[in-house]
Amino acid sequence: MARYGKSPYIYPLYGLGELPQSFARLSAIYGGTYMLDKPIHEIVTTEDGKFVGVRSGEETVKAKQVIGDPSYFGAGAEGGKVRVVEEGKVVRAICVLKHPIPGTDDADSCQIIIPQKQVNRKNDIYIAAVSHTHNVAAKGIWIAIVSTIVETSVPERELAPGLQLLGAIHDKFVSITSLYTPTADGKSDNIFITRSYDATSHFETVVEDVQDVWQRVTGQPFSELNLKKSEVENLQE
Repeated sequence: MARYGKSPYIYPLYGLGELPQSFARLSAIYGGTYMLDKPIHEIVTTEDGKFVGVRSGEETVKAKQVIGDPSYFGAGAEGGKVRVVEEGKVVRAICVLKHPIPGTDDADSCQIIIPQKQVNRKNDIYIAAVSHTHNVAAKGIWIAIVSTIVETSVPERELAPGLQLLGAIHDKFVSITSLYTPTADGKSDNIFITRSYDATSHFETVVEDVQDVWQRVTGQPFSELNLKKSEVENLQE
């Protein structure tokens, strides 16, 4: 983790992809099985809609419960049942810079939030920047991501206040993705679906979603989870 220097934030070296890798290693310790590079063809359920398993080609993996993001459930109608609904869209611009963001004291990384009222919007604009310090870019390169909730018919234009803060942009990649939310809590059919990633760059809503899924699956608030000392040591390793 890049946790030293001027910033109070921590960020995984080599990018966010390290987080699922860490989870995979911890899962393996507790007997978890990973099936990599497997397309999902069907969420198998009983006649009354309860979860049975996941089919990939001719193979079906059975389990008591399934947890997944909306993309695995058709992001709409799946199996004749609407499991998620669209509640908006996010526009993101991944920008390649050859300099730190101006006005940040040449910081290797930073987070900037433009308040909605400051730019006459209903939603904030988020900027997150990382660099070679985090092993996500070559030396002398910064990666800045600007994002917000779409409010108009010209989404990219809505990022202008954030893009203007970046200075000269070497290259830019813009995407627009839908925001989906589950239609049910999953308790009745053992299908637990998370929300889509929103425009925020501080992961607060992601943490809230994890806590929400935990409570839906286990029936207990995440705050009541008491990790044993040995389990904490395994997490730290």
